[in-house]
Order: sequence, then structure tokens, then C-alpha cells
Amino acid sequence: MDVERWREEMMKVLGKKAKKGDPKERRIRELEGELRRKEKALAETAALLVLKKKAREIWGESEEGK
Repeated sequence: MDVERWREEMMKVLGKKAKKGDPKERRIRELEGELRRKEKALAETAALLVLKKKAREIWGESEEGK
């Protein structure tokens, strides 16, 4: 991932090395994973809403919606 690579390069420039067992680093990785999952869910929801809108444009309002 570009952000991770950038972070590693910045840490090298600053003369610091991130520790694998560091609780802060572990928490950051957990939060990044959670963010990726939520971004995927949001993208899926947005795609479904677009499809729903297009279906309404093609077939009109469904009988269930009235």
C-alpha cells in the first residue's frame, strides 16, 4: 500500500524504526483494516443505490413501493 510505504520511508528519514510489537502500531494496523472494510462496504452500498436508481428509470416505480 502506498501509504504504508510512504510511512516507512518517512520513519527512515526521521531515524526511527517502527516496532512490530508496539501496541500503537498494532492499533494503527487494526484501524487501517477496519477503515478498508468500511470503505469497501460504502462503495458496495453506493453501487447498489446507483443500480436501484437506474432500475427505477428503466422500469418505473415498483408495485411494492406504492
